[in-house]
Amino acid sequence: MKRNYKVLLLMLLLAFASCSFTTKSFDDSDKDKMLIHIIKNVLQQLHFDPIAIDDAFSEELFTGYIETMDPLKRYFYESDFKDFENYKLTIDDQLKISDLTFFNLTHQRMLKRIQEAKSLYKEVLSKPFDYTKDEVFDTNSENTAYAKNRKELKERWRKQLKFSTLSNYDDIYQQEKQAKEKDPSYVMKTETVIEKEAREATLKSLDIYFNDNIDDLKREDYFAVFVNAIVEQFDPHTYYLAPRSKEVFDQRMSGKLEGIGAGLQKRMDYIKVTYLVSGGPAWRGKELEMGDVILKVKQENEDASVSIVGMRIDDAIKLIKGPKGTKVTLTVKKVDGTIKDITITRDIVELGETYAKSSWVEKNNKKYGVINLPSFYLDFKDYKKLNAAADVKKEIELLKAEGIEGLVLDLRNNGGGSLPAVVDMAGLFIEEGPIVQVRSTTKPKEVLKDKDKSITWDGPLVILVNEISASASEIMAAAMQDYKRAIIIGSKQTYGKGTVQNVVNLNTIVRNSSAGDLGSLALTTQKYYRINGGSVQLEGVKSDVTVPGRFSFIDVGEKDKENPLPWDEIDAANYSLWDGYFDYDKTIKRSKERMQNNAQLKLIEDNAKWVKSKIDETLVPLKYMAYKAENELNEKESERFEAISEYKTNLTFSSHAYERSLFESDTTDLKEKRQRWHQSLSKDVYIEEALNVLEDLKMSYAIKKVATVKD
Repeated sequence: MKRNYKVLLLMLLLAFASCSFTTKSFDDSDKDKMLIHIIKNVLQQLHFDPIAIDDAFSEELFTGYIETMDPLKRYFYESDFKDFENYKLTIDDQLKISDLTFFNLTHQRMLKRIQEAKSLYKEVLSKPFDYTKDEVFDTNSENTAYAKNRKELKERWRKQLKFSTLSNYDDIYQQEKQAKEKDPSYVMKTETVIEKEAREATLKSLDIYFNDNIDDLKREDYFAVFVNAIVEQFDPHTYYLAPRSKEVFDQRMSGKLEGIGAGLQKRMDYIKVTYLVSGGPAWRGKELEMGDVILKVKQENEDASVSIVGMRIDDAIKLIKGPKGTKVTLTVKKVDGTIKDITITRDIVELGETYAKSSWVEKNNKKYGVINLPSFYLDFKDYKKLNAAADVKKEIELLKAEGIEGLVLDLRNNGGGSLPAVVDMAGLFIEEGPIVQVRSTTKPKEVLKDKDKSITWDGPLVILVNEISASASEIMAAAMQDYKRAIIIGSKQTYGKGTVQNVVNLNTIVRNSSAGDLGSLALTTQKYYRINGGSVQLEGVKSDVTVPGRFSFIDVGEKDKENPLPWDEIDAANYSLWDGYFDYDKTIKRSKERMQNNAQLKLIEDNAKWVKSKIDETLVPLKYMAYKAENELNEKESERFEAISEYKTNLTFSSHAYERSLFESDTTDLKEKRQRWHQSLSKDVYIEEALNVLEDLKMSYAIKKVATVKD
């Protein structure tokens, strides 16, 4: 696969050998034209399914780009949109000749509207908000048209800022009430003073946002947005990496993370938590959760919070990160719509906590192992030095030394990673054979195989997945399911990402150029298929035993993204089912029966439905009493779901002997981290059922083996 890709890249390099962009000096426009020219050709040459750059492309690009530029419709007027719309069907023609007329128009207009917005928000915040007025704000901008004039735009800013200031108002008001409760002689601030302080906090936050962030944006930042709008038309996983973004990409793939231990992703104007690093500060705090949207950031030595809505993700991360031991308070919007302040003490995020870890547990006089794998990581520079497959193999050997008779591989929330790592890992559980099929548009399919006849684990195996399990996780689960090597327990389907990406360093294409760093392009070059010929694209991997989860009713999969590649299938590879004596059908039937009567899972399902209903509510009250009443109602309704976190099993998890030997001399709080993880495992209904399935598999294995011997 790597050889074929290098051939394609060589062909592309040759195609650019006589590129005209090799002058001695460049201005921004020249560099941007070069970038468009290069990326356009890279996409047409290397993308798995290149699309025609025509009027239909132009129309889709226009809509996506304008929405990205002004997602809340707080800058552009209706007249601006009409000006832009003149180019709706001609952007494709401009791209073909590297003409930047459309981009230059939108860029200059945005700069003008940003300057106007500065006076608008200051004007709005110079006057008190009336929190007794009965009015609402629609958080879904798709329901709102562009403002026709300054009066309409000012009213839009007024409602948005009133909504933003409501939480400040409520915070100050609650602080005053608490002070009064502690000291009856305390004189509370008047509502007028509280309203003014809340408004001033919002003003300070916006001043910081515009002066320290928006004003620092350069043309190249805006142009990167335009480039990404272009490449995202090809599929959701093709994206432009500006020079400073490449380092972040490499760190994510190698598991090298720092900060509060949370993965963040920019989505429109908002920054969302995509994952928590096991053992990290946020994970230890148990309050910040995947799916939370961070609205504000407050330092421990400052009085006011800074809004990060609309802020560049790099700048938001700078505010969230900080020295070990200092505290940061995040104002987050939870998945159910409630607003909450979460204080986290910053710490060093141990790299090892992003890697595979294992534990064992005894159940009915039998020992079982659990391996948690956050991602299919690897070291790009030295695969032998660091990769997920080698680490999982090591954990299996250590668990075998403890005498385990069954194994759970937990791939929940695992977003994927290295393709070589997953092929090697799947080989730990079978003697040899195909693991995944890979197809490029210009090459015949390639079957990636495990060629090592040794088996690290040949006992009962259960794999846990959910809607966030993607890419390499899906390859692993699909292969084990097709071989009938493991039972898959989890969501109705996994994420549904059946594509493979490669990163092209754009600087290697145009040589001897003084244009500076051009960045890189991550693009979809291949699709992968199950060994049975089917694709996981859009459809994901369907669990053998389906259980509800927190994402059961939320649109989080590939099928919910813009421009996903279609599902298809190819011929099956040549493989044989696992001959392990396990009665899978009977075991799956027994598990389904248990799950249907599980009260904890029914409560989880009800919670997921409730969360979905809250997400669908986009109208929020701007009257304080109504706002407060709604929040209190949400909190009261959510109380019935507290039992989810209070659930406990009678299982006790332990570290293997090697890890226990590290506790004595460890200086990284490893023992405490493992104790916290073991405690969470003992409260995990999915782990509990996985162990039940292992027990059933072990029994069916023993029964079948006896029957075979008698025969």
